Formats: sequence, C-alpha cells, structure tokens
Amino acid sequence: MTIYSSLFVVIICIMLGVELWLARRQFYHVVNHREQVPQLFEEHISLAEHQKAADYTVAKLKVSMINGVLDVLIVLVWTLGGGLEWLDHFWQARGWGEISTGVAVLISFGLIGTLIDLPISIYRTFVLEQKFGFNRMTAAIFFQDLIKQSVLMLAIGVPVTFGALWLMGHMGDHWWLYLWLAWLSFSLLMMWAYPAFIAPFFNKFTPLEDEELRSRVEDLLTRCGFKSQGIFIMDGSRRSGHGNAYFTGLGSNKRIVFFDTLLESLTPEQIEAVLAHELGHFKCRHIVKNIVVMSLLSLGGLALLGWLSDQPTFYQSLGISHPSTYMALVLFMIIVPILSFFLHPILTYMSRRYEFEADDFAAKTANSQDLAQALVKLYKENANTLTPDPIHSAIYDSHPPAPIRLAHLQAYEVKTA
Repeated sequence: MTIYSSLFVVIICIMLGVELWLARRQFYHVVNHREQVPQLFEEHISLAEHQKAADYTVAKLKVSMINGVLDVLIVLVWTLGGGLEWLDHFWQARGWGEISTGVAVLISFGLIGTLIDLPISIYRTFVLEQKFGFNRMTAAIFFQDLIKQSVLMLAIGVPVTFGALWLMGHMGDHWWLYLWLAWLSFSLLMMWAYPAFIAPFFNKFTPLEDEELRSRVEDLLTRCGFKSQGIFIMDGSRRSGHGNAYFTGLGSNKRIVFFDTLLESLTPEQIEAVLAHELGHFKCRHIVKNIVVMSLLSLGGLALLGWLSDQPTFYQSLGISHPSTYMALVLFMIIVPILSFFLHPILTYMSRRYEFEADDFAAKTANSQDLAQALVKLYKENANTLTPDPIHSAIYDSHPPAPIRLAHLQAYEVKTA
C-alpha cells in the first residue's frame, strides 16, 4: 500500500466517521423529543402521529448507517481489494478494442452496483416502508421497475459511454472540456425529454379532470407567466403512500405533475399554495441557478479528472496496475461521492435559501395560511420528523426543518398583515 493509498483510506474513514457521528446525533435528538409534539404543531398533529414520524426517522437512519458502512467496504473491495483490476482483466481477455472494453467495464460496473444495492432496496421497500404503511408496491412492480431501469441503462448508457470514451481518447489534452460540453448538452436534453419520453415508462400520467381545481391551477399559471405542456396526475399511489407535486422539463416541454395521493389529502386552496411554491422556484430562477452551479462543479471535476488521468499514482494508489481512459473514469465515479460529501453543507445552505424564497413567493401569490396548512398535512402524511438534529439537518436536509419553515411563514403573514 502506497502513501496515497493510505491517504485514501484515511479520507474515506473520516467521511464515514463524520456520517456516523451525524447519524448518532440525529438518532438521539429525535428519540429524546419523541414524547412531546412541538408547540407549533400541537393543534394539528397528535402525539401518536409525532411518535410514528420519530420511529420512521430512526428506522430509516439505522438502515442508512448500515448502508454507509457497506458502501465504504464495497469501495475498498473495488479499489484496494482488486475488484476493478479483476473486472478490467476479465474484459481485456475478450480481445476487444480499448473503447469497447471500456464500455463493457463501465456498464458491468454499474450493473454489478445495482445488484449489490438490491438487498437494501428490497428491505427498504418491503420491510421498512411496509412497516410504516407507506409501501403499495408489489414484488411484480418492483422487479418490472428494475428491469426497465436496466434496459434504460443499457439503451442510454452504452452510446453515452462510448461517446465519452471516444472524446477522452481523441480530443487531445483538453478532452475534459469537450466531454463537459457533451455532458452538459446531454443533461439538458434529458431534462427536456424526461417528462414526455422517460417518466411515462414507469408511471401513468393522466390530464387533470377536476374542472374547479384545473381552473384554479390555470389561473395561477397565468398569473405566474408559466406555460406548460399540461397538468397531469401521476399514479404515485401504485407504489407509495407518500405525496408530492412538481414541475419538470425545459422550454416548451414543461409539465405540472400532482401525485394522486396529494390530491386525496389536500384541499384545492392548499394544492394551489403547494403548486405556487413549486412555481416560485421557476420565477426565482432557482432551476437555472442550480444548472449553472452543477455545470461549474462538473467542469471543475472533469478538469481535475483530466489532470488525475495523467498521474500514474492515481491508478496505483487505487489498486489499478494498467492506466487507461476508461479506468480513470471508473475511479473518478468512485471518488466523486467522497469529494461531494464535503460540499453538502454549502449545497444544503443554497437549497434552503431557495425554499424560503419559494415559500415567500407562494405566500404572496396564493396564501401563506393555505401553504402552512398544506405543509403540516404533508409532514403528517409523509411521517417527516418535526424535531431533526440541527447539525444533521444543516448537512443533509435540502428543506428547512418543519418548525423553522412554519415560523417563517407565520412571520411573513404578520409582516404583511
């Protein structure tokens, strides 16, 4: 083991240690506040519902802690344990060209990862979610989804991987810049194509038929200057009891989507307020800002990969004896989650600012009380904890904690009264 290998092990252990420390904080904070509903929610959420949310949070936390430890062990097996070296030798023995071999290595790496994650995914769906009354997915639907995901991975992944490796091998020293431009173009294309061509592969989308609600939504869209391809209901209840609403797509291919479970639990006024929040992200240009940030981060990441791919120690320290463009890409895919972990607090802070801005827009465009009532119902329906640990939440939660978000809406109401 080289000094760089030791450094890699130290960094990955520090990441795991921080994750487990944060999880421990969250665990004890939620458990210690399990017996008392926060004052702000006492009139709307019972003690039994609050305790269910606490127990659900703790159960998910235990699974994520186990999963975190396993992920680190799997990374070490792939790298210093010789897993990638074996996979590389296996496909090289086929006698194919470098790009074809690289495509086979990358695709098989992804498929093996899916298989490794399968037991945890099955447990989450059919044990954890089932225990708390959220799972509505049958085994048949679960494995149909798995097959569909694998088919999409092959149909999209093979040509995309081939193109990426071709650029890496044929565009000179600045291949990383051409690869970034190709990645950015592909990402924007997928954002445009997802609503009409990919999402229907998994869910059924039907136009909103409720005339009263449709009229209310269309009036809101007009006030916000938002043009969409349509307003649709998604059969989310086919898989889960959780509810949500969102808009998706780019340009003229944007859609408004409501989970059918959301329509069952909220009033038309509350649905309008929730949608106004989502439209707030559009009006405040959060989508564009996120695209810019992610694009800059990916540009920096690929520039780093361009430098690392020329360093023999990069391969040797991670268990690879024969450098190659495709193995550089695989190794980078492994270390990116480690690097991005330390960016979590910054990205979470930005996301929370956006949520507050979207809430303000919804309160101004619709009604702050309707949004507050809708959020309380969603917290209750989805069993979201009302008492997260502040540090854990600041690192991981893209949305502000429930009490802070509700207090912000109340302050807005008082300020504008």
